[in-house]
Amino acid sequence: MKRQIYLDHQAATPVLPEALEAMLPFFRTDFGNPASLHHLGLNARDALARAREQFAALLNAELPEEIIFTSGGTEAVNLAIKGGALANERHGKHIVVSDIEHPAVLNSVAALAAQGFTCTRVKVDATGWVDPAAVRAALTDETILVAVHHANHDLGTVEPIAEIAELTAERGVPLFVDAVASAGWLELDVRALGISLLALSPQRFYGPKGVGVLYRNQRTRLAGIQHGGRQEDGRRAGTENVPAIVGAGVAAEVARRELPERQAHTAMLQRRLWEQIRERIPYVCLNGPEPGPRRNPVNLNVSFEFTEGEGLALLLDTLGVAVASGPSCVSRAEKVPPVLAAIGLDPSLAQGNILLSPGRDNTAADVDDAVVLLEQAVRRLRGMSPLWDEFQRGLVDSVLCPRARGAGPATT
Repeated sequence: MKRQIYLDHQAATPVLPEALEAMLPFFRTDFGNPASLHHLGLNARDALARAREQFAALLNAELPEEIIFTSGGTEAVNLAIKGGALANERHGKHIVVSDIEHPAVLNSVAALAAQGFTCTRVKVDATGWVDPAAVRAALTDETILVAVHHANHDLGTVEPIAEIAELTAERGVPLFVDAVASAGWLELDVRALGISLLALSPQRFYGPKGVGVLYRNQRTRLAGIQHGGRQEDGRRAGTENVPAIVGAGVAAEVARRELPERQAHTAMLQRRLWEQIRERIPYVCLNGPEPGPRRNPVNLNVSFEFTEGEGLALLLDTLGVAVASGPSCVSRAEKVPPVLAAIGLDPSLAQGNILLSPGRDNTAADVDDAVVLLEQAVRRLRGMSPLWDEFQRGLVDSVLCPRARGAGPATT
């Protein structure tokens, strides 16, 4: 059987065995509705309370009641953006976001535009970094919400959240942080950072799918956007997904315990990946910051010139290596990911990008073997590329390594 190397942990992770084990009773014996008065309902309510405590500990929230459970990261983002804006619209209708937010953020803001809200999109530098001074310049007397991700879903760039939070606090403006890509891999202390609202997705750190989490500082106003019962203190109607929430709570507890080791291990794998890729494969560039404290350790976005990213990801899959071509949740119809366009990456490089995302169970041998297969795949695709052939014959130039005028055919 062919060995499989999974390097797509930023999109989804396997459920921890202990999380799955904790979930099973809530499918079979403790299946009660948390709203019910009998003992099965009480057992379910107790399980939800325990999970709130586990997530409050992961984020260093002041109270477990500041944790709201949703159906996933996208719903948590929608609730934060739309619920935060609607709860504060009497103070203004202006929202500030970075230019490279996740589609869940940008499309939520676009939906609010139909209700008279306006938005300023703050540009980023070539690594995807958001300048706090640019956020300050975008604030107006009508601003009622600022949204900046913790670590970018595409580039891995870790943003200066504490500095931005200082600016928003001065103006009394809530700060929403999308931590879907980084929670469970990087430390998140909502009190130290000064965050008002924060969304995360347990499926990205070994919890189950079907549950999301929104942290809401108890002093932050938030309107419900889903109508029905009074679940989640009236902020998210609908019966909670108790089994998934229980499993997510266990994943949060394990992440909190393992975080230093997990972060160090994936950072080592990330560095090893990039060092070997740039040594073995020509005409390649890193998108986003260099591996280190300014980059999410589970994100390595690399572009291979004269290749096409989706084709490379599909070929790697046949060779036993699972990677992503651009971020998950972005339409396959978009040949150039919007984030890469926003940082000014040449379209030919943006179309040739893949995302490699190591996890806690990957090894150095996984990385070494994956790079060997990646080199083979790139060579095969370039061998079939008319553009690569024209480059070899000196008819077109490289974006990454332009030849001097009059130089002969390329050698590699």
